[in-house]
Amino acid sequence: MANETGKPEFWESAFGEKREMWGLEPSKSAVLTKDFFVQQSVKNILIPGIGYGRNAQIFKDSGITVTGIEISKTAIEMAARHYGTDMVIHHGSVTDMPFDKDRYDGVFCYALIHLLDSEERKKLILDCYNHLSENGYMVFTAISKEAHTYGQGKLISKDRYEIFDGVKMFFYDRESIESEFNKAGLFEIIEISESQPFFLIKCKKRNKKG
Repeated sequence: MANETGKPEFWESAFGEKREMWGLEPSKSAVLTKDFFVQQSVKNILIPGIGYGRNAQIFKDSGITVTGIEISKTAIEMAARHYGTDMVIHHGSVTDMPFDKDRYDGVFCYALIHLLDSEERKKLILDCYNHLSENGYMVFTAISKEAHTYGQGKLISKDRYEIFDGVKMFFYDRESIESEFNKAGLFEIIEISESQPFFLIKCKKRNKKG
């Protein structure tokens, strides 16, 4: 059976072979989100798919408490080695959320949602939204249809392709973002270019009294 991005063995293999494959510097999206969270006085955040923690330290340096979720034990061990053991990282797949009953001021989910299928994406958005405290914020980054890989590989379903063995990606446009996030407090979509053309998707948990 081919490994898939939702399976532990895929990521164990990836982190085992490629180690710090994205380097140790935070992504541009993480820097922008950190600035936004600091501006909003966010005190604690959840990072689903935290990997080996490269996007976590910048939040910790700003006094924000970070909790992570990560499918790869190897990546969790790498995070402890690079960034210390004071971060709680739940071992498991984001598709099995929730791992705790905590509420967070913020959620930052980087380059993960587009690796999931339609039902998994819907569940991840809802699970992250339910983890927010009232008036909390969540920020997702997702790959855009402007990426050069869009349309390559095997077509799985509309705008979703198997790029190479085990990696299936859904490519977003503004219409699909609004469709999937409209019930999760979507309020801003920003186009951003890093390793790929991404969307920075911002949502706010609406106050029930509001």
